[in-house]
Amino acid sequence: MKILSINTSSNICAAAILEDTTLIKEITINDANTHSVKLMPLIDELFKSTNLSVQDIDLFACDKGPGSFTGIRIGISTIKAFCDVTNKPSIGISSLTSLAYLSNYNGLICSLIDAKNDNVYYGLFEHKNGTYTQIGEFLVDTIFNITEILKVCNKPVFFVGNGSRIYKDMLESNLKENAIIEDDEKYCNLSAYCTGIAAFDAFKSNQNTPLSPLYLKKSNAERELEEKK
Repeated sequence: MKILSINTSSNICAAAILEDTTLIKEITINDANTHSVKLMPLIDELFKSTNLSVQDIDLFACDKGPGSFTGIRIGISTIKAFCDVTNKPSIGISSLTSLAYLSNYNGLICSLIDAKNDNVYYGLFEHKNGTYTQIGEFLVDTIFNITEILKVCNKPVFFVGNGSRIYKDMLESNLKENAIIEDDEKYCNLSAYCTGIAAFDAFKSNQNTPLSPLYLKKSNAERELEEKK
């Protein structure tokens, strides 16, 4: 099964083609302000470099958030367009799930995405025997409250996502030896390859993963409108 997966919910604009869980090619651009301009040329370059076309793809996938509201909409609309043209299936993978796939640590993996003002998007997973299982709900909350949730686990936790880097000192101070935070940059940024693997797993296990936005919090425009009312 050939999979085209993309990431657009963060500063990373990326696309990858996989054969099941084997990476064929991945291209990544780190520029938050140009997803709408660069995504399609990036995908076109990916197809040309692999001698494949959109018709060769069996499954389309993209990260559906949480993250940049604009980036999420760009990614989802692009994948939906491909599905309309090819009549092939699509899967939406949360950014938090995709981040968890960055690590093969056996045990608890915590995905943290910075949501500004000491807030983070949070997801907790258990990785065992090659399977990633979500524990609890995805949340947006203060890093202080999230730390208290993790204290209750009282187990070692491997952290991924840019939130783990931003709040590293606080996490290590509060969770002590249970906070596992690597300095390697590869554990901070979303990967289209990991999104593709997560999509393959979801598809094979018949998980209900619709291609619809996962925002977790309201946009600035929505909050400002509510305040005016």
